[in-house]
Amino acid sequence: MHKFDMPETARQHVLQRRARLHAYERIDAAATALIVVDMQNYFMKSGMPACCDVARDIVPNVNRLADVLRRAGGAVVWIVTEALPGSKNDWPNFYELGDDHVRDARMEMLATGSDGYALWPAMERMEPDLTVTKTRYSAFIDGSSDLEARLRERAVDTVIIVGVATNVCCEATARDAMMRDFRTVMVSDANAANSDDEHAASLITFYLYFGDVQTTDQVVENLARSTGVGAAAQ
Repeated sequence: MHKFDMPETARQHVLQRRARLHAYERIDAAATALIVVDMQNYFMKSGMPACCDVARDIVPNVNRLADVLRRAGGAVVWIVTEALPGSKNDWPNFYELGDDHVRDARMEMLATGSDGYALWPAMERMEPDLTVTKTRYSAFIDGSSDLEARLRERAVDTVIIVGVATNVCCEATARDAMMRDFRTVMVSDANAANSDDEHAASLITFYLYFGDVQTTDQVVENLARSTGVGAAAQ
């Protein structure tokens, strides 16, 4: 798992802006959704083109947060990336950034029903949870998914972002969530990237300008402040 501590310079900058280190010190579970981004074999299984080895280390924290939020009355949403037939034409600029081998592998291994598309086996998805398919890095950008509509139906105003990769789909989804006026938290020890530097840079920028960054323990504690649920999951 990434070793991450928010730099003191970032902390001081945030204190100057809002006089407290964390924007969301109480999290109302009933109005909150845990957004689990791309915890699929394609991004986690050794040998897959986009494998991020560190993602396997965050599985216990992601499952813990999902369990706590469910028991507190919140929503858990599993975001899965799908490469649709014809997506080379739908998102041509993305595919121009890689060579033919990368493009073809993505189309094959993120097709619905493929091994790469499936959730990592250790993820504890439960029957009440939602599954939302996205076709862009961000789940909130127009045309990528119906995530926003499904959250609005449930009167969700707060989202907790976990998954892989911190600095790609997780950050893109988190930034757009804030832009769509959701209170947004990224969880530092429940996101994973391909390097400590990428992970840190993403979280620091998000904390400074877009939302809050908390640890798994902090999120559980802040949920417990509002609901009383969470202490047993420590």
